[in-house]
Amino acid sequence: MAMRTLRYLRLSAFEKRIAFQSFLALAVTYVGLRLFGFRLWKKVVTGLTPAPREQAHGGTLAAMCATIVRMHCAAERRLFFRPNCLDRALVLWWQLRRHGVAADLRLGARKEKGRFEAHAWVEVEGAPLCDPINTRSDFIPFAGPAELMESHRR
Repeated sequence: MAMRTLRYLRLSAFEKRIAFQSFLALAVTYVGLRLFGFRLWKKVVTGLTPAPREQAHGGTLAAMCATIVRMHCAAERRLFFRPNCLDRALVLWWQLRRHGVAADLRLGARKEKGRFEAHAWVEVEGAPLCDPINTRSDFIPFAGPAELMESHRR
């Protein structure tokens, strides 16, 4: 426990803020998705996300994404529960968008051994982030980013 505290104290202010926000957001999103469902919770998260602004370029973008992903994954490992891929992806998408990164929330599906399986992940410039599953070859993404997708009633 002391080593974790020492490592946390060595982080920059930005890294500490991202880790703390991810930790809280993962817990709130875990509950929010289960209470309100994806459609309503996505609206809540989108409402908390500022409109995209001018994005960092090149090495700055890569460094910022890497820091956000690293702190997000570290916060996730320290939770008392295991968030699913939708919890993780929605919070990571929110974190990246808050910092001006044009990230896309993707949802995809596959049929594995006769079972339908779905998966959620985040992409920046077409590359999946913080995703242990090989999403590009294993899951067929639904058309368009998830933030643009809506369920239609008949």
